Amino acid sequence: MYFGEEDKQSLMNYTLKKGLNVPTITVLDGANRVIVEEQRRVFRHVVQNGYGADVIFGVGTTGEWNRIANRERQLIMEIEVDEVRQINRSISNLSPALRHPPSRVEAWVGINGLTRAEILANLDAAIQLGADAAVIAPLAIEDLDESDIIRFFQRDLTNLLEASNRELPVFLYDNAEIAAPGRAPHIRTHLVKHLSRLPWIRGIKISAPRRVLGNYTKAALHYKQPGEFGIYIGNAMLIFEIYRPSYTLLGRLREGWRDYLLNATPPIGVVSGPANVLPREWQKAWRVCWAGDEGLTDLYRDLFSRFEEICWFDEGGKPINKTIACLKYALELDGVISSSEVGRGTRSLSDEQKKIFDQNYRELREDTQRSLDRLWQTVYAESILRAANR
Repeated sequence: MYFGEEDKQSLMNYTLKKGLNVPTITVLDGANRVIVEEQRRVFRHVVQNGYGADVIFGVGTTGEWNRIANRERQLIMEIEVDEVRQINRSISNLSPALRHPPSRVEAWVGINGLTRAEILANLDAAIQLGADAAVIAPLAIEDLDESDIIRFFQRDLTNLLEASNRELPVFLYDNAEIAAPGRAPHIRTHLVKHLSRLPWIRGIKISAPRRVLGNYTKAALHYKQPGEFGIYIGNAMLIFEIYRPSYTLLGRLREGWRDYLLNATPPIGVVSGPANVLPREWQKAWRVCWAGDEGLTDLYRDLFSRFEEICWFDEGGKPINKTIACLKYALELDGVISSSEVGRGTRSLSDEQKKIFDQNYRELREDTQRSLDRLWQTVYAESILRAANR
């Protein structure tokens, strides 16, 4: 039921993609259908000619995969793979003065579904489209008992991958918000340990506390060598804690405990929803955190904390988070998209909340223009213009 040794070795040679992973929003019309051309604009916007996303992750939770029909998910996958291919070509054709020289941007597609049939159909689509990687949330599959997840991966998914005769790295997706009813909020450590035995499982995206990150790392390294299994931080603000150097005795003790939990293998990427709106800023934040630049780390942490705060609203005396709606409305304000419709079931903004967000967001933008290096301030013209070679 497993790949042959030659195939396994080839898969093991896949180089994990480091850096900024942007789970893109899905641009929808009033009928809950994807607006194709505007979705392409979003993908181009978050790359910023090489100064933004290292990986585009479509059809994730930020992309409201669980709010749209499976045919729309597959349409996003098709658009994403094609547009990323065009983006990579157009960046390579730009003059050095206009582009940052990144390694190739990767297209990761969420193959999430509520049923096993949807997962298999979406994995097959990802293979046929030529996606760089697929991402799957095991706990979101409603017609699969937790005890059957391992067998589903070992048999059904492996059989499909083997029959395709094509390498496709698959990353696990852990997010308590989309776990099926009655499921544990996070993937159990023993499950990660077992699934990591499969050569095509190459990492996990985790929206969880750093203790859970460490548990997953230690579990995976039972069957993976360092560098074969990547941890990607889904709770993006954690990067401002995890990579901060410590100088006090207490700080060094905490750092030592952190390194123990992470088994000397730190997370290699951050998955940031707000990077839909602030891609250059989040790319630079990743770099300064990794470099241990405390001054700039504090600057970017404060900036993104402010963005998080303006996505909360008081409704009936209760604080309500509306991040997805705010991301879409910010992109509309910035001229990247014209429709900020959210999927059915996603919290929308009232007219009054739009006014409040508009004012707060403009103030935030003005502050970034005063405090950040111009090179790392998001540019908007290129997100609307099509590449010359299209």
